[in-house]
Amino acid sequence: MIITVTPNAAIDKTLTVPNFQTGFRHRASESLALPGGKGVNVARTVKALGQPVVVTGLVGGRTGQQILEGLGRENILNDFVRIADESRTSTAVIDPTTMSQTEVIEYGPLVAEEELAALTEEIDHLAKGARYVVLAGSLPRKVPEDYYAQVIRLIAKRRCYVALDTDGEPLRRGVKAKPWLVSPNIREAEDLVGHEFNGEDDIVEATALICELGATNAIIKSREGCYARLQRGKSVHVYKATVPQLTSIVSTVGSGDAFLGGFIAQRFQRAEPAQCLRWGLACAAANTQRSGAGVLDRSDVERFFETTGVEQLDADGAA
Repeated sequence: MIITVTPNAAIDKTLTVPNFQTGFRHRASESLALPGGKGVNVARTVKALGQPVVVTGLVGGRTGQQILEGLGRENILNDFVRIADESRTSTAVIDPTTMSQTEVIEYGPLVAEEELAALTEEIDHLAKGARYVVLAGSLPRKVPEDYYAQVIRLIAKRRCYVALDTDGEPLRRGVKAKPWLVSPNIREAEDLVGHEFNGEDDIVEATALICELGATNAIIKSREGCYARLQRGKSVHVYKATVPQLTSIVSTVGSGDAFLGGFIAQRFQRAEPAQCLRWGLACAAANTQRSGAGVLDRSDVERFFETTGVEQLDADGAA
């Protein structure tokens, strides 16, 4: 089983607005509202690939009820902890004429100490039957910045693989708790290691630094694909995975989450690292072809998979 954790779940609203400009009144040509938050998006991708997944996290108020009802319509298994405050709404405005997108993201609800304790207990319970646990997204207000680190240390005894996908201080503290995988994007990785990247060598070096900080494996996502330092048995290899530039894009919202969902779904099936990276990139590319984070068509994934490539940087030849 794969468990995804979304402490700051949301309703993600995507509006398609041609010729969008700030300061003017516009009418959306399309509107889509789905349950969201990084862990939910990861789970949606995992389910699309046919692997077993359960989502947990925190939800509250009418928005929280919408999240639960939406997941029910998608047949995504979930076991959320209810809280008193209102869950957030996030809005993405997509302009198809300029291929630009604008996102407005709420901070999220206030969480009481006992509500957070209930979530921790729920994660520990679900982890007993899980092989992978994905901790993903931002933390709501009043949640300690070391919360992910606390959870990683707590469920270490469950012998499941923990993937961490967040940013800022929760990422800095979380990586020190020794998760199995950390998967930041370029900006998040630069913030984590403390300097900007000036090329491929800097990114590859950063994967090593992230592992020195505590992660067993590190993947840094970029526009062109990703760089990965992955452990296989007693050996560690560095990979560069790429996907050709897409000729048409509907929305890039959630592509990073789709990548992680595709990668984890393949690791769950014990696929080779290179295959997992290729499937991750194929899911990220397929996500750009439709509105909605983690929303993808399996036929698109298979089509993009054929275009992906992986180069093993610490050995001759391609993987």
